[in-house]
Amino acid sequence: MTQALWSWPRAERALMAVVNVTPDSFYDGGVRSSASEAVRDGVKMWEAGARYLDVGGESSRPGASPVSEAEELRRVLPVIAGLRASVPDAVISIDTVKPEVAYQAIKAGAQVINDIQGMRALEMRQVAVETGAGVIIMHMRGRPETMQEGDLSSSDIVREVREWLHGRVHDCLSAGIDATQIALDPGVGFGKTPEQNLELIAHLSTPEAVGYPVVLGVSRKSYIGALTGADTAHRLPGTLASCVFAGVFGPQIWRVHDVSEARQALTLLEALISAQGREVQT
Repeated sequence: MTQALWSWPRAERALMAVVNVTPDSFYDGGVRSSASEAVRDGVKMWEAGARYLDVGGESSRPGASPVSEAEELRRVLPVIAGLRASVPDAVISIDTVKPEVAYQAIKAGAQVINDIQGMRALEMRQVAVETGAGVIIMHMRGRPETMQEGDLSSSDIVREVREWLHGRVHDCLSAGIDATQIALDPGVGFGKTPEQNLELIAHLSTPEAVGYPVVLGVSRKSYIGALTGADTAHRLPGTLASCVFAGVFGPQIWRVHDVSEARQALTLLEALISAQGREVQT
């Protein structure tokens, strides 16, 4: 078996910075017009307190259209190589659903595959086995183009998502991916109603709830707007409230656009837990 490039700490409070290199991301699309700008911003995010840098070259916002493999590679490879050279201690993940993009990204310096399709593709699991990359298995209904359309009802969204994630974990373990390489993401905002998103944050955001480290991606998502009326640019308070609420009950990795603000929230959360006399899990 290939030695693991990345094994997840069992219980960790940390930040994952979103480094988008897409022109159509729902929040910061188009702000980085070159690889050098993306590397610059990624370094700033790491210096602000992000342990993980999540590089993505294809938007997964609702209604987004896919891009070609060649275009995605053109966008992400120089950014990953530049980040690896600039911040060698950072953990770099590649946000992609394409096995070849994942493979080439790992060769360029990434250690983790962040797959919004949940490692369903056999070829993607084979890339993880061959390279030893860590994986993030995320739950999503449908595809970005259509995930918010149709019937989104569920008799028990928490059970549905947990059982689906555990099914994909079984697939990964059967393929030869070690359990220590696996983290889970309940997929807040991916084919769910605002109410379902709240249920998932409340019940599936800790390792104790799902059995694996958790990546929580709630940054500036539409459920915050549905509840508060805030547009994307004004959803940071709702983002931090969601993260801190989940963080009170256990550790997770917060995937965020606003690293400095999240770092402050995380520092205060840990200090308050410590003052209360509870052990801070790291």
